[in-house]
Amino acid sequence: MKLVAYESGKQPALGVVVKDWIVGVGPVIQLLQKKRVPRALAQRANFKSAAKRVLDAGAAPKDMIELLGRGRAWGKSLATVTSALAKEMNSGKAPKGLFTPLAKARLLAPIPKPEKIVCVGMNYADHAREQGHEPPKSPILFLKSANTICGPGDPIHLPPNSSQVDYEAEFAVVIGKRGSRIPEDKAYDYVGGYMIMHDVSARDLQFADGQWYRGKSCDTFAPTGPWIVTPDEIKDPHKLRISLSLNGEVMQDSNTSNLIFSVPYLISYLSQSATWEVGDLISTGTPPGVGVFRKPPVFLKGGDTVSVTVDGLGTLTNPVVGA
Repeated sequence: MKLVAYESGKQPALGVVVKDWIVGVGPVIQLLQKKRVPRALAQRANFKSAAKRVLDAGAAPKDMIELLGRGRAWGKSLATVTSALAKEMNSGKAPKGLFTPLAKARLLAPIPKPEKIVCVGMNYADHAREQGHEPPKSPILFLKSANTICGPGDPIHLPPNSSQVDYEAEFAVVIGKRGSRIPEDKAYDYVGGYMIMHDVSARDLQFADGQWYRGKSCDTFAPTGPWIVTPDEIKDPHKLRISLSLNGEVMQDSNTSNLIFSVPYLISYLSQSATWEVGDLISTGTPPGVGVFRKPPVFLKGGDTVSVTVDGLGTLTNPVVGA
């Protein structure tokens, strides 16, 4: 299931992507509450049980964190209901707001204000070596703040105090269940889904400070999306091609099989000292090919377009706007 945040009537809304449509979560719940489902569909045993579970949770979730917090069983029921409605109901006859053409929708950052954005440095061995370092023996972690978050199509704004803004394609994990001191073999139970994140970095600020926070936490420096893909659709998060193109030219091209520290290891590792909350993000690191280590270096400039693609997760594209 692809969970998406989008603009509906100039207000943020939640939906499920079914082929070329977004099925609105709020309108679905209203439809079920008013018992306006096509009769033949309403009589199907699997639909009835799924609809009951969706309704038993009460009103529509107000945001993606609340949706994920309802758990995988509720999410599976939501997927059953939305998929069945998309197949059975003609979009032209459906209640207003139930179906939105994906191509015409303005997508938003799936989680606009996560409590934690935990990033992993040098988590691809070849990326460590392009910096002149040996692969780390334990995860190198840093934080980005929530002001960095922006969504698909939103501009990346270059700050006036940096002339060396770099790109970094990343595969991100979305935490779906609160937990601490999580055993590694139980870590997948805490995954709410996966999505793309672009870890934009002001290298001159980063290197001048000798630490990474300021250079990584400029406004708009964490585009995310285009949606969250639930774990049932990603058989192995460590077998996904990841690439980045700048103005149509491929700059990074690798595979998550090259990650040094795996998804379950990272979830377990940090949980030994900090509690994961629903909606927290883990950005798992970037492969080689970043701009600062190219000869000559390549940095983002106003007018650029950057796209990050990950197998099974789609493509996240953002324009770049100069200071």
